[in-house]
Amino acid sequence: MILFQSKEIGLRTLELEDAGLLVRWLSDPVVLEYYEGRDRPLDAEQVRKHFYEEREEIIPCIIQYNGNDIGYLQFYEIQEEERDIYGFPEDEGAVYGMDQFIGEYRYWNKGIGTELIRETVRYLIKERGARRIAMDPQAWNARALRVYEKSGFKKTKLLEKHEWHEGEYRDCWLIVYDADAADA
Repeated sequence: MILFQSKEIGLRTLELEDAGLLVRWLSDPVVLEYYEGRDRPLDAEQVRKHFYEEREEIIPCIIQYNGNDIGYLQFYEIQEEERDIYGFPEDEGAVYGMDQFIGEYRYWNKGIGTELIRETVRYLIKERGARRIAMDPQAWNARALRVYEKSGFKKTKLLEKHEWHEGEYRDCWLIVYDADAADA
């Protein structure tokens, strides 16, 4: 099912036939340097378990650029336990989290990530009622942080030793897009 389609960027829900794409992307060291870690390549069985089982609260998607499948994005409403950890009050409306990567690295550094983030933010606000959108990229990933900040996300909290990546816990930034502040 297509969730949105702009001039060049589209987002559709993940299908069973997409498992091969995920295996290819998530076993590629160039992609894994930024997502999951080069020491954690995924095979078909791991992809099946991680992306197709017990995912009821997560909406898994394939990113398309000019009709080509180029990456993966997932979004989910942040629940009470995570809201408490990140400091989001219960009464401020829907807060969504999202994670993504462009698995076809020939599409990197072309502005596609910025367009993707902006279109996804619009979709989450307009179609899902998001008031805030949060992500937690690794602090060392300057390229990703630039894309997110260009798209209106703000660094709100350093999450020390937050994510296991290539043999160690790495610091991440909690970054937040606030729909109310963007409307002002």
